[in-house]
Amino acid sequence: MELKTARLTLLIDPHEKEAFERLCALQDRTASQVVRQLARDYFTQHGVQYMARGVSAREFAARFDIPALRPRSDSLGAALSAVRRRAVRPRA
Repeated sequence: MELKTARLTLLIDPHEKEAFERLCALQDRTASQVVRQLARDYFTQHGVQYMARGVSAREFAARFDIPALRPRSDSLGAALSAVRRRAVRPRA
């Protein structure tokens, strides 16, 4: 069974990267494993349940009531939608 993953690219000081990779190796863990654990800990720290595989962002937002993932219905959302519509509309 293939597990789907997404790539996260970040910029870090080269010395910090080397120290991080050494520490991961000392703990017999990959950098990816440690970063995934850091992300889960960050979610927990801020009271956010992270999205499980196979759950759409819309379903997740509805289930856990996360404002950032909810469809916008406020005036800002309407303004953004209007700007997007104008941006893709061909000029006459």
